[in-house]
Amino acid sequence: MDICWRHQANALGQFRYVPPFSLPVRLFVEAKFTEGKVQLSTVRNGHGVVHDINENMVTTLQGPGPSRPRPRHHYSCYAVFSTAGFSRNAQEYALAHRISLVDLSMPDFAGLRELVRSVARDEYMEYDPDADAHPLPESVTEPLDRLADVLSSRSTLGLVLAFPSAPFVPGLASEDLCAFVDYARAHPTHDINLGRVQDGNHSVWRVRPAADPGAYAMTFSLPKQVESWIRAQEEAVNERARSVKRRLLSTMTVYWLDSDHILTFQLRYAPVQLHQ
Repeated sequence: MDICWRHQANALGQFRYVPPFSLPVRLFVEAKFTEGKVQLSTVRNGHGVVHDINENMVTTLQGPGPSRPRPRHHYSCYAVFSTAGFSRNAQEYALAHRISLVDLSMPDFAGLRELVRSVARDEYMEYDPDADAHPLPESVTEPLDRLADVLSSRSTLGLVLAFPSAPFVPGLASEDLCAFVDYARAHPTHDINLGRVQDGNHSVWRVRPAADPGAYAMTFSLPKQVESWIRAQEEAVNERARSVKRRLLSTMTVYWLDSDHILTFQLRYAPVQLHQ
């Protein structure tokens, strides 16, 4: 899409339904597969892109006669996915300016990282604005199709995004995503337990349904800046973790596309003793 090319984003998505009293919502996505952490410049660019487009889009074409209505969209957010995490400055800026950071560096996403690495090619293709008129060679489409097939099957790589009342988007990972979907279909709104555990160098949060903890298990990580605040005072770790759960993770919404239908699941935090 030309708008992505001009603003150096990787993809532009649009929600399939329009929220009440709103314009159709669009989201820019940028993906980074790098050795080093994503830096502040990348996140700052995302903030600039969203504001530039929202402030410069017009609703009509000017002329001597009646103006012709034009469709308009609300570019609500910019999301950056990174396989190597984010620098401290990048995280602080994102939290302050509602840029969504999705950290794929945690161990749960090793399968996803390896899949992307296995289908990547050494060749670099220049972007062609007229690409629709020139079909891509099979050497490019075949690995992309293979990657898309594995991701769309959702059988070996369990990943869904959750939307809490917070300026970040956790990626929930599961070895059995079907178990979560099956349970959520039967219980679209259900209470969950949240436990914080240490997994190597990562602090990982585990989600289980409160009524049936064995039904499914999903894990996610919080932005490192939030984790740093939790661990800043050893004697206050438990209380700060509980505060994060009550204030930021009390309700998480998950959207699931089932054919042409969008299912909405709500995961509500049910306070229990913190697990370390």
